[in-house]
Amino acid sequence: MGLLEGRTAVVTGGSTGIGLAAARSFAAEGAHVFVTGRRPEKLEKAVAAIGGDAHATAVPGDVSIAADVDRLYERVRERGLGLDVLFANAGVNHLATLEELTEEAHDRVFATNVKGVVLTVQKALPLLNDGASVILTSSTAATNGMAGLGAYGASKAAVRAYARTWTNELRGRGIRVNAISPGPTDTPMFDILGEDAREMKAAIAAGLPAQRLADPDELAAAVTFLASPRSSFVYGADIVVDGGELVA
Repeated sequence: MGLLEGRTAVVTGGSTGIGLAAARSFAAEGAHVFVTGRRPEKLEKAVAAIGGDAHATAVPGDVSIAADVDRLYERVRERGLGLDVLFANAGVNHLATLEELTEEAHDRVFATNVKGVVLTVQKALPLLNDGASVILTSSTAATNGMAGLGAYGASKAAVRAYARTWTNELRGRGIRVNAISPGPTDTPMFDILGEDAREMKAAIAAGLPAQRLADPDELAAAVTFLASPRSSFVYGADIVVDGGELVA
């Protein structure tokens, strides 16, 4: 039997990158995974990559919109088994210095990365089974102070703070809340750089002790550990998977 045999999981931002890798890993360990994202066509491809309808259900939506989150959980409720694993992973990035940052861009980052996480977890509460695992995606940007990532880093610091607080608030139900902080990972988030992406990734990799960016599957391994009974004594932690970025 797999580590998550017979369990029900939700992954937001599950159509690409770390979210998709985690959804595949959850399914491989026996879970049925509900994946959500804003682009229906990418979600359908994700379901196929996860293993088809027997292993995954696509529910298109935007986590910053309460009605979309409600629709996601209505599908989970219809399955009738509650929710055992919640990976609140959906996030957006925006590169801008303090001088360049617009109000619109700032609000967009916080709407998805902070409000979206709050809605995702808050609205899951009636469905979460006692002993469930909740994993939030933070980032090393929350602490590394990288120029141009102020709004993104601040949003991820908020996520880290929520993981600590919710650990205390939900302990009466045995629900574990933890965060994962990826370092530089080779995901479509680099697409915002356009033609400069390859050069940027090479420069980042050169500064890491690992000498490369992470593969999303390496992050998924850590997320699956937090989702599984193997992490049963891990509460309120921030698991950093960064190739040595924060100690370089």
